[in-house]
Amino acid sequence: MRLLMISGDRSILQRKQGAFWYTLQELRKHWDRIDVICPRIPRPKNDNGDSPSEVFPNGTVVFHPCPWGLFWQSLWIARKGRELLEEHHHDVMTVHEYPPFYNGVGAARIARTLRLPYALEIHHLVGYPHPATPSEWIGRMLSRLYLPHDAKRARAVRVVNETTGEQLVRWGIPREKIHVVSSFYLDPTVLRGKIRPPVIYDVAFCARLVPNKGLKNLIRAIAKIPQARLLVIGDGPQRLKCEKLAAALGIENRTAFLGWLPTFEAVISAIGTARMFVVNSLSEGGPRTGLEAMAYGMPVITTRVGVMPEVVQDGVNGLFTDGTPDDLERKIRTLLADEALCDRMGKAATSVLDRFERTKLIAEYAEFLQSLVQPSSPPA
Repeated sequence: MRLLMISGDRSILQRKQGAFWYTLQELRKHWDRIDVICPRIPRPKNDNGDSPSEVFPNGTVVFHPCPWGLFWQSLWIARKGRELLEEHHHDVMTVHEYPPFYNGVGAARIARTLRLPYALEIHHLVGYPHPATPSEWIGRMLSRLYLPHDAKRARAVRVVNETTGEQLVRWGIPREKIHVVSSFYLDPTVLRGKIRPPVIYDVAFCARLVPNKGLKNLIRAIAKIPQARLLVIGDGPQRLKCEKLAAALGIENRTAFLGWLPTFEAVISAIGTARMFVVNSLSEGGPRTGLEAMAYGMPVITTRVGVMPEVVQDGVNGLFTDGTPDDLERKIRTLLADEALCDRMGKAATSVLDRFERTKLIAEYAEFLQSLVQPSSPPA
């Protein structure tokens, strides 16, 4: 079978082995061919961008980046999608959707003219449960207005946690159309039985450095704990501001910013040098990094976002926080003061690896998409 995927993720074409790369590495085993239509990436001046890029052997996964800016993305999706369908006759399409919804608009044009069944994938509701910026508030309002209309044209809607599914039901999407199909693919070959490196830091944090991740409040909490050391993995537009905040609070010598690390193995090795892991996001779909830290045997302090309320038992395999500097300080001090508690929580946390084992979950994802090919009644 052949899959057409509409995505906003172009990290693979930027030579980054992130979550999308690891997903496709396994997902391609379930398809004869996967074509991915994605936004533009920077290219040399003499390259018009209208050329496919194969990222795995034998042409099983082929990327088709837009040669123009995002304003034209929905047009590119419709045009390129029709070309690919005429050539390869895909069986089903999946669409990663989020504001400003150019993926869904372009996909609907394809499906309307060629009657191709497709799934709408909503991995994260922007600004939910709490927006971090005015733009996230606007994104949340637009999602509330547009997603119910968007979902009518799809055969199914994939979400990756129960919370998102329930919110979409409240917004008017029929419950029977929503399917919870996890995307938190944990690799036991990396996470199970790996020898932990020596502890250098007290707290690890790993995320794209943007406002909704809550890093500034974590830095303020660390400043309240004498001698506490913080490791920050990731990059993004907030990095310089966070580095300046650490310096202003006088903790630049006990805060390390590693930036983007090239492989999952490198990320896990770095995370393992800390005593605990903190998720301080205002909104999330996962986060996958929190689950990876748990699978690696680390106690996690987390806000109630994404899938975390479904997997964390407060005081058993992690601690919940409201995300404020004062509460983060209390929770971090609790774990620093009780090494036995850290060990118990870390051991209990490893059970997430069985629930989110990569090979099993990606097979379920492929089965979900392939099931849409079966004859069924038209979308509601």
